[in-house]
Amino acid sequence: MSRPPLPPFDHDAALLKVRKAEDAWNGRDPAAIAQAYTPDSRWRNRSEIFAGRAAIVAFLTRKWAKEHEYRLIKELWAYASDRIAVRFVYEWRDDAGVWWRAHGNENWLFDAAGYMAERHASINDIAISEAQRQFRWPQGVRPENHPGLTELGL
Repeated sequence: MSRPPLPPFDHDAALLKVRKAEDAWNGRDPAAIAQAYTPDSRWRNRSEIFAGRAAIVAFLTRKWAKEHEYRLIKELWAYASDRIAVRFVYEWRDDAGVWWRAHGNENWLFDAAGYMAERHASINDIAISEAQRQFRWPQGVRPENHPGLTELGL
């Protein structure tokens, strides 16, 4: 089976791959998300390094147990052949009620069937007030008419 769009990516295919990833992460279903990665996919997320779908599910389960009201926007940065680079921002609230905005970059490598084989993420968190939040759509997929990162000045 394959996960279109497939490499080599053109601009439209790369945009679609990024939006599909954003939509999946905003759905916050670790088991479903893990299916977009190769069985032995390698990840670096902040200071964690791990591999495999089971580790991806465990990581995402821990993540969303901590990051409440998570909302994410991804934006295509660059692409070539079987690689895509994105920048992203997400907002979330911790158990103490403090709001955070995370800014990051990801580098992705795909296999020929369109599964992500590597994901390298660098992320920085900034505490924000509730009034500074910009991602206020109902929990789940970002509406098509909601501005992206560039339009929001992020």
